[in-house]
Amino acid sequence: MRFDGVLFFPVTPFAANGEVDLDVLADHVETRLAHRPGGVFPACGTGEFNALSASEVARVVSKTVSVVDSRVPVVAGTGGQFAHAVECARSAADAGADALLVLPPYLIAGPAEGTADYIEAVAAASPLPVIVYHRGTAGYTAESMVRLAQNPKVVGFKDGVGDVALVQDIVSAVGASGRDDLQFFNGLLTAELSQGAYRGVGVPLYSSAVFAMAPEIAVAYYRAIEDGDDDTRQRLLTGFYFPLARLRDQTAGFGVSLVKAGLRLSGVAVGSVRPPLVDPSPAQLTELARLLDLGRQLAAEAVGTRAA
Repeated sequence: MRFDGVLFFPVTPFAANGEVDLDVLADHVETRLAHRPGGVFPACGTGEFNALSASEVARVVSKTVSVVDSRVPVVAGTGGQFAHAVECARSAADAGADALLVLPPYLIAGPAEGTADYIEAVAAASPLPVIVYHRGTAGYTAESMVRLAQNPKVVGFKDGVGDVALVQDIVSAVGASGRDDLQFFNGLLTAELSQGAYRGVGVPLYSSAVFAMAPEIAVAYYRAIEDGDDDTRQRLLTGFYFPLARLRDQTAGFGVSLVKAGLRLSGVAVGSVRPPLVDPSPAQLTELARLLDLGRQLAAEAVGTRAA
């Protein structure tokens, strides 16, 4: 299983009654597939895994798998409380997902060897391969990742911490251990901001929350960084991504809330976020709309430049 393209993390739409809206989810996924993502990651961070029951996760993953229909890999979210993680892992396998992204365990942060035990136990609970998510209560060292790399079911490492020196150490150590097929992902918020640095330490893949709400912007950035078009990349960073990050940092949890708001601004009825997240204020929505308009303009200019 290899990924080629922007990694798409769908939101989880909620209807007016608070229930998961699978019809809106299906449309959300299908329209983004037209932009050729490298993989689809349902019920993960952008999909509010933290706010979903195990049965809701199962329904979201099952619907996504049916819509994708083997066009790209589907990597389902799991994690949290151990029993919850096992239940989600098994339902993802039953739904036909290709792999699991193992989010951090709930509340408790154990030592690196204990976190590695958690990964191996979740991996053993289903036939699916797993991607490790380094973030929050799930901390990994080069030593613990070398240990996990000996397990053929561990196929990836996603960094959400931002310690580039540690990531370099992990990439080097895993390579030296003889494992040359482990895939490395940049999973920081608004990962486009840091992807230049991550590519320099051997991390070519990244998740893009922007792809969920404005795929044309995300694809324009991806093409620029893949093609070495630094002029376009800098225009997108300066005009769109840096201001978006400043807006995101105004309120905790806006890494998800702004994405849903951006979709609503585009007429997609994804509903609000679930507590403890909050929706943007009217002033923040106005700024988000302005940034999206500018980002789409920059993306269109990039397409025109390539065509010329």
